[in-house]
Amino acid sequence: MSVRKVVGLVALLLCATTAAAQEAEVLFPRPAELMPAVRFWTRVYTEIDTSSGFLHDPVNLDVVYETLRFAPNPSPRERRRATARATERYSAILTQLASNDRSALSTEQARVLALWPADTSRAELRAAAGRIRFQLGQADRFKAGLERSGRWKSYIEQVFAEKGVPRELAALPHVESSFDPTAYSKVGAAGLWQFTRSTGLRYLQIDHIVDERRDPFLSTHAAAQLLSDNYSVIHSWPLAITAYNHGLAGMRRAVERESTTDIGVIVRDYKSRIFGFASRNFYAAFLAAVEVDRNYERYFGPLDVDMPEDLAVVVTPDYMEASTIAKALNVPASELQRLNPALMETVWASDKLVPRGFELRVPARPDTDAATLLASVPNEARFAAQRPDVQHRVRSGETLSVIAQRYHISVAALIRANGLNNRGFIRAGQVLNLPQAAGGAAVMVAAAQAPEPRGEEPPGGEYVVQRGDSIDRIARRFGIDQAELLSANDIYDRNRIYVGQVLRLPGEDGVLQDAAQVLPAVAVAVADTLLPAAAADEPIAVASIADEPVVTVASVSAADVSLVALSDDALPAALDVEDAESDPESNVLASTQAPLAADPSDYTVAADGTIEVQDVETLGHYADWLEIRTQRLRDVNGMPFDRAVVVGQRISLDFSNVDAQTFEQRRIGYHEQQQEAFFRAYQIVDIREHVIRPGQSVWVLAQRTYNVPVWLLRQYNPDLDLEHVNPGTVVKFPHLERIDAENDAV
Repeated sequence: MSVRKVVGLVALLLCATTAAAQEAEVLFPRPAELMPAVRFWTRVYTEIDTSSGFLHDPVNLDVVYETLRFAPNPSPRERRRATARATERYSAILTQLASNDRSALSTEQARVLALWPADTSRAELRAAAGRIRFQLGQADRFKAGLERSGRWKSYIEQVFAEKGVPRELAALPHVESSFDPTAYSKVGAAGLWQFTRSTGLRYLQIDHIVDERRDPFLSTHAAAQLLSDNYSVIHSWPLAITAYNHGLAGMRRAVERESTTDIGVIVRDYKSRIFGFASRNFYAAFLAAVEVDRNYERYFGPLDVDMPEDLAVVVTPDYMEASTIAKALNVPASELQRLNPALMETVWASDKLVPRGFELRVPARPDTDAATLLASVPNEARFAAQRPDVQHRVRSGETLSVIAQRYHISVAALIRANGLNNRGFIRAGQVLNLPQAAGGAAVMVAAAQAPEPRGEEPPGGEYVVQRGDSIDRIARRFGIDQAELLSANDIYDRNRIYVGQVLRLPGEDGVLQDAAQVLPAVAVAVADTLLPAAAADEPIAVASIADEPVVTVASVSAADVSLVALSDDALPAALDVEDAESDPESNVLASTQAPLAADPSDYTVAADGTIEVQDVETLGHYADWLEIRTQRLRDVNGMPFDRAVVVGQRISLDFSNVDAQTFEQRRIGYHEQQQEAFFRAYQIVDIREHVIRPGQSVWVLAQRTYNVPVWLLRQYNPDLDLEHVNPGTVVKFPHLERIDAENDAV
C-alpha cells in the first residue's frame, strides 16, 4: 500500500474518531455546572476503595474535607462511629468559620477555609456545617467491574445498537452494580441493571420461578427498552439517564417547572423533596463511569478483562426438572445454575420445573447439539404443565412455621417458594405460594385437609379484569352482590371497567387455588427497618393493635417475630431516598431507583395541596389514603354526590390527618400493586403507532381495537390530551400478549 493511501486511511480514521467524539458531546453534554461532580465521581471510582471514603460537601463536590481510612474489615457500627466523630469535628470548624471572629485561625481551620472559593459567604459556610456527607470509595468495586464487564459488554453494545440506544450507555452498570449480576440493593433492586420489581415487571418476567432481572442477557434487553422509552418521552439522553434513577415522572416534572431540558440548569436549580443527592448526581456519575471505562489503564494500569463466554442457547421443549436437563446435557447442575441465574431456587430445588420455552444458556460444544440431547429425554421425565401453585392467604397472627406445619412442608421451602429472606416478614392478607413436592402428594393432601372457603362465599382479595369480563360476570363468578362489588370499588358506571383493572372483592381469607385471578401481595422484607437496632438474640415481643401484631421490645426471640404476619398499618413507610443513598455500605447510587421509574404519570402533591387525578383512582381511594371521609373531599372541591372525579382533573386534598409524603407513598404503593398485577397477566411485546382518522375515538380504539387500559395508554402518550385528539395525530398503543398461569404468552 502506498504512503499516500496510508495517510488517507489515517486521515479517515481521525475524521471518524473526531465525528464520533462530536456526536457524543452533543448526545451527552458536560455543562460546567456538572464538572465538579464528574471530577468527584471519577475520584470515588479510582482513588479510594471500600476501606475508605470521602467526607465532603454534597453541594460543592470540589470540597472534600478528608479521606477517612478504616482498619481492615471494620464493622458497620465502627465505620459509622468514626464517620460521626469526623463529621462533628468538621461541623464545629465550619461553624467557627461562619462566625465573625476569624482573627486567630488554627492550621486546620485555615486548611478547611482554603477548600472553599474565596468569595464563599458566612451563610454558605453555616449551611455547609449541617450537610456534611460521607461517600464510601468504589475503586476496588469499579476495577472488579471493569474485569467482569468483558463478559457482556459487546453483547450490551449490540443490543443497544439494535434499539437505537447510544453505545456509551453500556457503561451504566458501573454506576448501578459494578457489573455484578448477583447484586441486590436494600430496597429490592436486582441484577446487572438494578431493576426494581415495579419497573422490571413492565419488561421482564419476575416471579418465584423466573426472575429475569438476574440474567445479564435478558435484563440488558429490558434496560435498552427502558432507556429508549425514556428518551422517546423526554427527548434528551441526560434526562433519560437521570430518569432511570429518579423516574420518568420526576424528570418530566423538573422540565415543566424549570422550563428547560438543560441538565446543568435542572441539577443546579430544580428543588424537590425526592430529587435528592443520588438523582442529582446520577448523570455526572455516568459521565465519570464512561471516562474511567474508556481510559481504565490510565487509572488502574493493565487489567485482565474477562472474555465473553462461548455459550449456546437451547429452548426447552417441555417442562422438565433442572436435574433432568443437566443429566441430559452432561453439564453439572451447578454450572447450569451459574449460566442461568434467572431460574429461581424453587427450580434448582425441584419444587418447580424449568418452564417450557425457556431459553437455556449452555456451554457451546461444536460436536454436540443441545436440542437433540433434550429431545432424547424420555417421555416420563417431561411434563405438559408447571407444577401448580397452591396458595394460602395469611391470616392475622400466623407465622411461617405455623403455615409450614399446617401444610406439612418445611419453612425453608416456604421461604424459597416466595423469595423471602430468612428474616422476611409476612403480613396479614399476603398470598403465599405453597411449594409442591416432586410427587405432589404431601402438599395436595395438606391443602385438601385445610378448611376451604364455601362455594357460596366470595373469596377475599382482588381480581384483575380479563378480556370479556363484565360486572355481572365477575359478581356471578365469585358469588358477590353486584351492588356490593360496585360500592367496594367506587364504580358509578357499571359498564366502564377495562382489562387490567384491579377490583376489590369483599369476602373472607382462605386458601386460594386460582393464582391468575387473585392479586398476589408482594413479599415485604422489612426486618431491618421494623426491628430495633439490637443484637440478634435480644428479646422481641408482639403487641396487638386492632387485633394486628406490631413489633416492640420485650420477650420473644427475633427469629420468631421476623416471621409474624403484620398488618398493613404495622408496616413502615417506604424507605426514604436520602436514608438509602447515605448508607455507607451502599453501592454509590444504585439503591435508589424510583418506584415505577418507567411511569411518566405524576403521583405527587403540588405545593398548593392539589393532585392530578390518574386512572383507576376514586375519591374513595383518596379518602382512605388521607384517613378522612369521602364527603370531606366533596365539600373541599364542591362536588355533588353523584359526580365522580375525572382523569386529568386537579382536585384539592385535606391533609389534617395525613401529611403529603405519607399520602404520596400510599398512592404510589397502590399503583405499584395495580401495575404489578397487570404485568403478571400481560406483557408488552411491541409498540404500535396509530394515525388517528376523522371520526375515530382514542377511547374506543383503546378498548375495542387494542385492548389497552387507559392508564397504560396515557403512559405511552403522556403529553397527549386524550379528550381532544385531532385527525393525523400519532398515538402509541402498546401491543399486549396475555401470560397464562404456566408463564407462557398466549
